[in-house]
Amino acid sequence: MEKRHKPKGIYEKLVKRPLDIVCALAAILAFWWVYVIVAILVRIKLGSPVIFRQKRPGKDEEIFELYKFRTMTDERDENGELLPDEIRLTKFGGFLRSTSLDELPEAFNILKGDMSVIGPRPLLVQYLPLYNEEQRIRHDVRPGLSGYAQVHGRNTVSWQEKFAMDVKYVDNITFLGDVKIIWDTVKVALKREGVSSGSSVTMEPFRGNN
Repeated sequence: MEKRHKPKGIYEKLVKRPLDIVCALAAILAFWWVYVIVAILVRIKLGSPVIFRQKRPGKDEEIFELYKFRTMTDERDENGELLPDEIRLTKFGGFLRSTSLDELPEAFNILKGDMSVIGPRPLLVQYLPLYNEEQRIRHDVRPGLSGYAQVHGRNTVSWQEKFAMDVKYVDNITFLGDVKIIWDTVKVALKREGVSSGSSVTMEPFRGNN
């Protein structure tokens, strides 16, 4: 399928990536002690590995390995199958998710160039065949640590609404827009809003547009 390539503005073309690197480095240097504390607590309360790694599609649907602090146990049933998320997600893991502390390691994804500070969130690889042509536009840019959809409902809005917001962001990338999303992200994280969908501890799987 032929991808749409919207002409980039000066900010997106020349400024956004260097600014991402500066912000990621600043966050790691300023909050290294938070990384250490969270890593120790995860090791004590949830075990190892401390870092959860998962393949995710990035810009132009290229696959990369996402880093997060783990928030779930590895509890399994008698057949060796992992138990449902709501059982494996501990109170401590829920705290990490609600405060977005579990996403701190993604700063290293930003340094590597896999991600941006702001952009559509990187979702699961198995969702790729389920997107329609419009929804695939979300992959025209690097995925973000936070994004427009994350500060406008997060997991409380439908997948279709979320993807529409992702496309709206891709079509309207500006410096002031990114600054506003960062500010709104801080407010949402402090209020711990939109973590669950109401019927799931995170978000129901995307099963397509039908």
